Amino acid sequence: MDTIIAIKGLEKTYASGHKALKGIDLDIRRGEIFALLGPNGAGKTTLIGAVCGLVRPTGGTIIADGHDISKDFRAARAKIGLVPQELATDMFVTVWNTVAFSRGLFGLGPNKAYLEKILKDLSLWDKKDAKIATLSGGMKRRVLIAKALSHEPKILFLDEPTAGVDVELRRDMWQMVRRLREQGVTIILTTHYIEEAEDMADRIGVINKGEIILVEDKTALMRKLGRTEVVIGLKEPTSAAPTISGHTPLISEDGLTLTYVIDGDENDEAPADLIKRLAQSGMDFTSINMNRSSLEDIFVTLVQ
Repeated sequence: MDTIIAIKGLEKTYASGHKALKGIDLDIRRGEIFALLGPNGAGKTTLIGAVCGLVRPTGGTIIADGHDISKDFRAARAKIGLVPQELATDMFVTVWNTVAFSRGLFGLGPNKAYLEKILKDLSLWDKKDAKIATLSGGMKRRVLIAKALSHEPKILFLDEPTAGVDVELRRDMWQMVRRLREQGVTIILTTHYIEEAEDMADRIGVINKGEIILVEDKTALMRKLGRTEVVIGLKEPTSAAPTISGHTPLISEDGLTLTYVIDGDENDEAPADLIKRLAQSGMDFTSINMNRSSLEDIFVTLVQ
C-alpha cells in the first residue's frame, strides 16, 4: 500500500520555548483508517494542525498526496478535509450555504448533487435551510463534517469527532467513515474513546510528549502487547498450584481462585493448552474465565 502522507523530522517549538513536536517521522497509507492516540498535551492537535497548514513547523517536511505542504500549500490543502474539535462556524448562515461556501473556498464549482448526498448521508438534508445557531450540538458537529467533505478530499482528519455527541450520531458517523474508506478516502482520527479506535482503525499510532512512541497494525499490536488472564475457580482451596508451560499462577487469599497470565505474543492456543494441562494435573476446578486486555489497557501502559 503506497504512502499518502509522509512526515519526516517534523518539529514545532513555540515562542515560549515549549517543544510540542520532536522529530516526528510518520507515514500514513493510502486508504487506511489511522488512529492517533495520546494523552492531553501529547501533540496530537499540533501534528494535525501542521499537516493541515494551521501550524507552521519549525523543522521537517510534510508531503500530502505528492504535494509539499510548505512549498505547494494550496494543492496540498485541497487534498485534505479537517473536522476540528471546536464548533467554529458562522451561526447565522444556513446549513446549505455554509457547506456550499466551504466548497467554493477550494475553487470548486457548484455540485448540488454531491452536496445533497453529503447532507443526506449525515441526516442533515431536512435541516439544509436552517441556520446553524438553531441546531443542536450534535447537528452542528455533522455540519463540520459536511464542510470538511465539501471539496471531495482524499484525506480526512477527524480530531475528536465524537466528543460530546450522542450514541446515535456516533454510530452514524462511523458508518459514514467506513463508507468513505471504501471509496478510497484516507481517514486519520484522534479520539479519547479508545474503544472506537480499537473498533475502527487499521493501524494505531501513539504520541506522547511530542514523540511518536509506537506505530503498529492494530491486530499485531493487540497480539504483541496484549495479554490474557485465565481465571480458574477451584472446588477446594489450595495453597499451591502447578506451574504450567512457564506460567506460575497468582493464588487468591482464600485459595479458591488461580490467575494465570499469558502474554499476547504467545501462540493463540496457549490458553486452551494451559487449561488442558491443568485438568491433567488433577486440579478440580468449577469455573474458567478469560479476560483479554483491550487497546485502552495497552495504551495506558504505553503512556505510563
